[in-house]
Amino acid sequence: MAPTDNTVARTLHDLGLAAWFGGSLMGATGVNGAAAAVEDPTQRLRVTNTGWARWTPLNLAGIAAHLAGGAVLTGANKGRLAGQRGVATASTVKAALTVAALGTTAYARVLGKKLERAGDVPVQGGTAPSPTSPEDLGRAQRQLTALQWVIPGPDRCGVGGQRPHGRAAAPHPGHRGLVRRLLPGR
Repeated sequence: MAPTDNTVARTLHDLGLAAWFGGSLMGATGVNGAAAAVEDPTQRLRVTNTGWARWTPLNLAGIAAHLAGGAVLTGANKGRLAGQRGVATASTVKAALTVAALGTTAYARVLGKKLERAGDVPVQGGTAPSPTSPEDLGRAQRQLTALQWVIPGPDRCGVGGQRPHGRAAAPHPGHRGLVRRLLPGR
């Protein structure tokens, strides 16, 4: 890989972020929502917890890939960070969004562990307590209700913020030479 070619790092960064965002969104809509369809209210948390437990290692891998790719890209672009107008500010904003997403993801995991420890208690859904749910469980579920939509927020901002500076740093594709070779008489 040439010093200016960060394809692997950029791929790790972008795919890791896509997995993190996509998994968060799928969990909020799919896993947490599907649990409400389970007939026995005492089995709904078990379904939710099983789904999240299966996803967690892949989510961690996506987050690790995103962070590793970002670290390599930051190192490779330290000259641009110091000298190109706006790059340091954009990078700082993206780093802050990443830290916010990491914090909300970690807190959601702490709350998820509370749900796992609750056992087979009746709930309406993965993030919806029933009137007979224990109070502390209901509080954790209500917090997760908000967090499940907060986590994709900073992730989504990160996805949207990747391309403009990424294109500026990408090696020139040499398309003009290709066009000249394809045109007759050139």
